[in-house]
Amino acid sequence: MENRTVRPKPKIDFTADALDFKNTNLLRQFVTDQGRILPRKYTGLPAHYQRRLTRAIKRARQMLLMK
Repeated sequence: MENRTVRPKPKIDFTADALDFKNTNLLRQFVTDQGRILPRKYTGLPAHYQRRLTRAIKRARQMLLMK
């Protein structure tokens, strides 16, 4: 067996309430240059944060705040 290096999880320095569609500066950190939402594997967020994040990004797109 080979030893795998454990990827460090990023520290979450915001609350679930900060995941709002109007907070585009925060949401842009979780979107690629092409506009794709990063999966949990890369964000390291808990499941309920990831669901709120996805919902907020999609709402921001509908309101034309993000592309």
